[in-house]
Formats: sequence, C-alpha cells, structure tokens
Amino acid sequence: MKLQQLLSYTRKAVDDYQMIDNGDKIAIGVSGGKDSLTMLYALSGLRRFYPKKYDLEAITVNMGFKELDFSAVAKLCEELSIHYTVVETDIAEIIFDHRKESNPCSLCAKMRKGAFNNKAKELGCNKEAYAHHYDDVIETMLMSLIYEGRFHCFSPVTYLDRSDITLIRPLIYVEEADVKGFRNTYQLPVVKNPCPVDGYTKREYIKQLIKTLSLESPGLRERLFHAIQSEGLKSWEKPENLEEGENYGRAYLS
Repeated sequence: MKLQQLLSYTRKAVDDYQMIDNGDKIAIGVSGGKDSLTMLYALSGLRRFYPKKYDLEAITVNMGFKELDFSAVAKLCEELSIHYTVVETDIAEIIFDHRKESNPCSLCAKMRKGAFNNKAKELGCNKEAYAHHYDDVIETMLMSLIYEGRFHCFSPVTYLDRSDITLIRPLIYVEEADVKGFRNTYQLPVVKNPCPVDGYTKREYIKQLIKTLSLESPGLRERLFHAIQSEGLKSWEKPENLEEGENYGRAYLS
C-alpha cells in the first residue's frame, strides 16, 4: 500500500466520524509495532493538507523490557516533525516477576493505558489516537460475541470521562494486509514485541478462526464489518445519523 492510499482511508475514517477538530493536540500511542508506525505516517501526512489544523505528540510506554531500543522510532518521528516521548515503566516486572500473572493481558493493557493517558495530559493533549485497524474491529466484535455473549466492539470515537480526553481510531478502514504492505514498502523501523505471551492470546485464536472461516465463506470479513456499522451499535453510527445531543461512545475509565 502506498502513502496516498493510506491517507485516503485515514481521511475517510476521520471525516465519517468527525475525529479531528481545529486546534486538537493528538497523542499517538506508539508501541513500535507496524500498526502504530503506520498511523504515525497517516496522521503526519494528513496534517499537511487537512482543513482542520492539529498538532501531534508521539508517546511510547516502555514496559521495562531491557532489550527494547526505540532509537529508530525516535529518528522516524524526527523525520516526520513529531515530538517523541518515551515513558519508562516497570510494568513487565510487576506483572511477570512480582504478580506472576497467568493471564496478564488485561492488567497490562490497563497499566499501559494509564501511563499513556497521564503523559498525554501532561503534554497538553485533548485527544489520543490508537492504531486499531479493520481486522482489529472484526476480531474484537467476535471476541465479545464468543467470550462475553454480547454484540459489541470498541468505538471509532470514545470520550473518556475520568481523563477528560477523547480517543480516536483513524485506521479502522485500513486492513492488516495493507498495513503489512505499507511496512514493507516504507521499511518501517518495527520494534519486535518481547512479551512472553505475544502470539498466544485469545485474539490470536480469533484471528486464525476468521482466516479459516473466510476460506469456507468468501466475503465473511466484509459482512462482519458491515454488521458492526449497520446493526444498531450507537457508537458506530455516523454523525448525520445521530439525534441531536447524542454521543458516539462514553467510557468511564481513567
């Protein structure tokens, strides 16, 4: 995927769900993975011509794995004219050494989000951007359906009450295959995730399940995505379909 196509998909999502307003300062969560690095390019490129003017901050929450090196990410941010901050934490030590969590993903995500939110607020950001893509949307909905018994998915736009910050997901129209293509085309400086449970999660199981079902039923992914947009999830309704006074999604989380 070329940059022009990435910017087209990103702008469509931003426009469809009115993700960006004039004067926004957006914190980009940069894990060092292909998704967040692609979003760096997307929001940096969109900033050059989008009619609503906004600023960017790139933030990496380092979980404390000693072997991680984010110097190449820092160089990319410098090239894109985005200020970059690494937040050092002891999350890995707390989860794996002290607490010895057998199912660490939920606690890890909560701690990383907390550190990210705090730094974003400290830097004066009013919005945060997460790099969830098209496939993440489908996988999250199926995980909720299978493991929780409800038809649910994260929202394109979510206001976090306790943090007084708005979360946006500009890559929801970009497929993971295109992200991989963009990574290869632009030689993104991906930092490999050293987490010991990476690749052994429920999400990975759902990802493989979707691949298997798609072979038996071509077009499955597109139908699932369409169901999320059209089957009554208020947080996925586009602004023109919302009654006056309604919000996309609200989260009572810090």
